[in-house]
Amino acid sequence: MRIISGSHKGRKITAPKQLPVRPTTDMAKEALFNILHNAYFFEELSVLDLYAGTGNISYEFASRGCAHIVAVDASHRCVKFIAATSKALEFPILAIKAEVLDYLDRTLQQFDIIFADPPYDKPIEEFQRIRELVFQKSLLREGGVLIIEHSKRTDLSGLEYFEQQRKYGGSVFSFFRMGGS
Repeated sequence: MRIISGSHKGRKITAPKQLPVRPTTDMAKEALFNILHNAYFFEELSVLDLYAGTGNISYEFASRGCAHIVAVDASHRCVKFIAATSKALEFPILAIKAEVLDYLDRTLQQFDIIFADPPYDKPIEEFQRIRELVFQKSLLREGGVLIIEHSKRTDLSGLEYFEQQRKYGGSVFSFFRMGGS
């Protein structure tokens, strides 16, 4: 994996092979960040990265100047890797070991962007529960967005607050925000 833009542009990060992850492809990540670049000033964002895995998405936000990033994953090895990499790169990423739904249920923080990349084989109810908790608990700041990455075999377009989706290969990003259809 590599960082596409920002202070660490082009930096390659090699995660240990035993991590239980499926990183977002560079092509999909670049497309996602092109969308976000046109909508946000990264330096002003507070970001929550759920099912953070290797930290791929968190590093991209940090390289682009985000000063507050929380990365949540249930794997101790993933959290340890994110914490070590963030320290080495001097990124402001707080890595938290927690089950994502439990974390969402108990956090009181609000974020500008919440990115969730659950394993593609999770039941659709888990994708729905992520969206429910984010909006029921008002975890997004005004103008904020929830982005869920999922397989093209999963359809989230019928969920409340759905705004749009973008497809990149076998991956889909579904965007949710207050005022979405």
